[in-house]
Amino acid sequence: MKSDNKEFNIRSGIGFDAHRFQSKIPLFIGGIQIPFKRGLHGHSDGDVLIHAIIDALLGAANLGDIGKYYPSDNLAFKDIDSTVMLKNIIPEIDNANWQINYIDTTIIAEKPKLNGFIDKMKTTLSHSMNISKGLISIKAKTTDGMGFSGKSEGIAALAIATLKQNK
Repeated sequence: MKSDNKEFNIRSGIGFDAHRFQSKIPLFIGGIQIPFKRGLHGHSDGDVLIHAIIDALLGAANLGDIGKYYPSDNLAFKDIDSTVMLKNIIPEIDNANWQINYIDTTIIAEKPKLNGFIDKMKTTLSHSMNISKGLISIKAKTTDGMGFSGKSEGIAALAIATLKQNK
């Protein structure tokens, strides 16, 4: 049996991110600002959805993780817009001879309610990755009061990216 899996030319990667809430900063999720009384603490703008997507893409392409490209101890990336990070990762995926086939995500947050913002997130993400909105799924779920997100201490996100090899 071959171990390089060249017959299928499809890979998937999983990404996860979580940040706690912080007062007096804006909340960014999916590349858009969400009206809310607190934002997410992070080295960048704290956009958990984009960070999870970046890790899923990099994982599927076997290119490491977000910290390899944007280390949290590098002050040059302090407060960086996560859409910029995502836009800069896409050429890495392309150069590795992969293209995005589909991205499925879940945002885990008790508050704020996000369903009214999902279409705008898809638009922003599709522009950042230069793909169709139809290739992006975003779901928002609660944990019914359980855990850190359920207690409104922060927000988490999961992403799965499926890539296909360019021929």
